[in-house]
Amino acid sequence: MIETILRHRSIRKYKSDSIDDGLLYRILEAGTRASTTGNMQVYSMVVTREESLRKQLWETHFKQDMVLQAPVHITFCADFNRFNKWCRLRKADPGFDNYLSFFTAAIDALLVSQNVALAAEANGLGICYLGTATYMADRIIEILDLPECVVPVAALVIGYPDEDPDLTDRLPLGGVVHHEKYSDYSEKDIDRIYAEKEALPETAALLEENRKETLAQVFTDNRYTRRDNIHFSKQYLDVIRRQGFLKNN
Repeated sequence: MIETILRHRSIRKYKSDSIDDGLLYRILEAGTRASTTGNMQVYSMVVTREESLRKQLWETHFKQDMVLQAPVHITFCADFNRFNKWCRLRKADPGFDNYLSFFTAAIDALLVSQNVALAAEANGLGICYLGTATYMADRIIEILDLPECVVPVAALVIGYPDEDPDLTDRLPLGGVVHHEKYSDYSEKDIDRIYAEKEALPETAALLEENRKETLAQVFTDNRYTRRDNIHFSKQYLDVIRRQGFLKNN
């Protein structure tokens, strides 16, 4: 399993081959074996294979072609709807309409999504994580008919790869692991940790393409701008509020 993880690549081109129902079931079952807070399983997986629905999701995911190419799209949701109904039917008063409960359910859902990704890759399938699930959560809620106390937190496309990309670079382990306590980064640490990434040929190409002096500027000025971060933060907080998770008083 470690070797499978170390070979992970985000696949953005897929064959049209369908995924066997039995295999998909086993992958989803592997998802449910993820750790979960208090064994509550406060998450849901919405599996979308119908083409017209995937076309709508494609539009919400900034029209990334892999959403149409891959035969399976899964939206992972923080979900207290089911648990709340069970509590009320069993004469219990649920107190899960607050931010902590949303965060708890989001953690559960993300753990499940990683299990699903690992199970898919272990069976020869490719996956790609879609961060746009939070950017466009309000529209995804409409498309998938998500009720109160259900909020999308992640999405994956799954299918048979039609490409074999190189491994994406990662920071050295010493850049992300702290022993015993957190050791804050000095300027020399930052230079050392990012040296290899900044020296890559791909980085030089990005700088030329985006007309930037540093790779950090590509992230702050082009990819994840302050303006976009503020906009989507407000939008997502509004979604969480409208779905009934911010009744904190």
